Amino acid sequence: MTSESYVWIWLPGELDPVVAGVLRQRGPVITFAYGRSYFERGEFPLYLPELPFQLDEISPEGDVIAGCIRDAGPDGWGRRVIRHRLQLASDADEPGVLDYLLLSGSDRVGALDFQTSPTGYVPRGSTRVTLEHLLQAADAVEAGEPVAPELADALLLESSPGGTFPKAFIQDHGRHLLAKFSSRSEDRPVLKYEYAAMTLARRCGLAVAPVELIQTLGRDVLLVERFDRDDVGHRRAVVSALTVLGLGEIGGRHASYADLAETVRARFTEPKATLRELFARITFNILVSNTDDHAKNHAAFWDGSMLTLTPAFDITPQLRSGGEAAQAMAIGVDGWRMSQVAGCIERGATYLLDREEATGIVEQQIALIEEGWDEVAQSAGMSSIEQKQAWKRQILNPYALEGLDEV
Repeated sequence: MTSESYVWIWLPGELDPVVAGVLRQRGPVITFAYGRSYFERGEFPLYLPELPFQLDEISPEGDVIAGCIRDAGPDGWGRRVIRHRLQLASDADEPGVLDYLLLSGSDRVGALDFQTSPTGYVPRGSTRVTLEHLLQAADAVEAGEPVAPELADALLLESSPGGTFPKAFIQDHGRHLLAKFSSRSEDRPVLKYEYAAMTLARRCGLAVAPVELIQTLGRDVLLVERFDRDDVGHRRAVVSALTVLGLGEIGGRHASYADLAETVRARFTEPKATLRELFARITFNILVSNTDDHAKNHAAFWDGSMLTLTPAFDITPQLRSGGEAAQAMAIGVDGWRMSQVAGCIERGATYLLDREEATGIVEQQIALIEEGWDEVAQSAGMSSIEQKQAWKRQILNPYALEGLDEV
């Protein structure tokens, strides 16, 4: 098990990384210490207040590793790919946190990477392979089948992202993209629904990562444009809402939109506009049945002193078997989290919105979803059955609209 790893960072506007500090395994936790040269420059703390500039080792609070470091590591699918590549037979062989950081590819989320050396940066990347080959390799990992070594390495080095379903980072004619693959085990066209929801969100005026739905080997592939890269190759520091809220993995169940709204008022650029955007994302999630809106599915750019909300991502309608549903994060300071827009309007003051403003946002979203659903569903290639199965179940479920006439 690895006991030490060096953290490298791309500073704003720079194309080459510099070493920022070192991670060390100290019993059950991993500490971080800034390198002296980086500390003396004093330009860009990795994240505040979590990792303040100091030369002493900093121990994490509430987790085994600092949240801004955790955000850069593989999770979910990325870890599954690593375990498959190492041919691990049981959980007893689980790699350590630092091992996961060093085994995953360098083209990870945000502006950090991890190396065994403090002096020489060697990126871990692959010879670019086709989407077809990546999809075939992902299928094999899902099925627990062997993968040709060169494909296994390519998938490993492009699969730092988290989440449940197969995905990989790719580049296409200078574009930095996240490719999300359909799973052979899915029982509904998940990527078609996600494409439709993301497209409708943009039509509703939300800041959303651009998406494109293509076919590879007769299967859906959703291409999501990365917002942590630009065309030149600059990287932007990104932290999850889980980190913004100062919560660890276990404490994530206590994350709430209300607490995030309070942090926005204190630490984000353009707080009023950001709170309006946050409120609009909450209500849109409810209207399209995205109840998987946990704190890892929200993020912010970090510029060394302030935070700025990133474009929305992972807006995926979830299966609805009936009416009542709840969001992953509480919406009101009272802990209310039900999937009903009327209750959101009643709590609009938390997001610096009066009743008229909050109602206007909701009514516009409903109107634009009703107006655009057929066109967007068809552009996603949904069959008439798939379209009908989602309408008024996932999309504008009647429970989401209950009580709206009384507001």
